[in-house]
Amino acid sequence: MDRAQLADFLRTRREALQPEDVGLPRGPRRRTRGLRREEVAALSGMSTDYYSRLEQRRGPQPSEPMLAAIARGLHLSLDERDHLFRTAGHNTPSRGPGGDHVNPGIMRILDRLDDTPAQVVGALGETLVQTRLAVALLGKETEFTGLERSQVYRWFTDPRTRVIYPEPDHALHGRVLTSQLRTAYSRHGPGSRAGEIVEALLGRSEEFAGVWSTHEIGVRRDDDIKRIHHPDLGVLELHCQVLYEPDQSQALLVFTATPGTESHEKLQLLPVLGDRQPYV
Repeated sequence: MDRAQLADFLRTRREALQPEDVGLPRGPRRRTRGLRREEVAALSGMSTDYYSRLEQRRGPQPSEPMLAAIARGLHLSLDERDHLFRTAGHNTPSRGPGGDHVNPGIMRILDRLDDTPAQVVGALGETLVQTRLAVALLGKETEFTGLERSQVYRWFTDPRTRVIYPEPDHALHGRVLTSQLRTAYSRHGPGSRAGEIVEALLGRSEEFAGVWSTHEIGVRRDDDIKRIHHPDLGVLELHCQVLYEPDQSQALLVFTATPGTESHEKLQLLPVLGDRQPYV
């Protein structure tokens, strides 16, 4: 770990970012060049003291998850992320499918959606980052580990995952998730992360095995409406707009409702309800 180089790199990247780049107000009294340390810490999900010690060349060696969070908070490119990991004394993460690094352009868009439920999802159904209102609508989906990071794995192995969707929609939702997994599997093969998920599910879920055997690709909802069951608001009928990265490895999902509808009125209540608890 090169403490001096790490500290200087973090400082220069922080100073290169403007509040507008990450969806923050500039305010009339800002004198700091770029972002403040406390702003980067908040964007990265860590304490200001922890982040400040890294910039002051006196912090502990950050873990790989911490570095990944800092890379997202500072909107680093892949090359900059790799440099951050090497400088901190770690091997660089894989750039293949299933990586956790969010494209800086996608992050800039997400930062401007603070008043909208939105999240970035990987090709295997791993939720990488969520807005505050996405957590209020769907629950916190970024804290799962191992195979459970994949939504399709959770769908077929943990019945609690399904409470978020009305029961009549379960069969179609399972088909959609399975077809997305098959697309990833066909691109990357049985030795990939997708192959690992398929093998695990075939050994655990007869339901998955049945859906998998149909070889469906590109299954979608006919009307692009996704119904979400919220414990306090009931069922919301939402449009789910999707913006893909060029290589299709990640997607930005944005949930909206038609103005004037009951679902639109319910969506306005999310900010006062707080985070949704898992499996509720």
